[in-house]
Amino acid sequence: MIKIGDKMPAGSFGIMTEQGPGKLEADELFGGKKVVLFSVPGAFTPTCSAKHLPGFIELADQIKAKGVDAIACLAVNDAFVMGAWAKHAGADGKVLMLADGNCTYTKALGLELDATGYGMGTRGQRFALVVDHGVVKNLFIEAPGEFKVSAAQNVLANL
Repeated sequence: MIKIGDKMPAGSFGIMTEQGPGKLEADELFGGKKVVLFSVPGAFTPTCSAKHLPGFIELADQIKAKGVDAIACLAVNDAFVMGAWAKHAGADGKVLMLADGNCTYTKALGLELDATGYGMGTRGQRFALVVDHGVVKNLFIEAPGEFKVSAAQNVLANL
């Protein structure tokens, strides 16, 4: 499992562009920047849609005022779903929506979640991390069923 002081793994994310699905390399996202990355178990799921993503959208300006270059939401969904969720939630321009459709990047972080009991397959745990120039500076991993430490308010308070 990734920990504070580790370098972010190489890999890529699916993103929705004006031309359709695209790709963003981890080195491009994290290299030379300060990034808040948070992960949700799934787009359009209750806590993710009602609290987690909206908190980062609402506090985006305050988080960026602390020297953060980008805020990104990661989910084991495809780029089409993440793009639709971004539009529905009003995330465009505030939170970059990253698709990890095959859970490849989430597994590289060691933060996957077995949600087969809920009919969701392998997903990402609920977490947030602060990455500075490709290195993890803060890591907030939720206990199962919790939503506290990875919330935007807690991340902002710890920047």
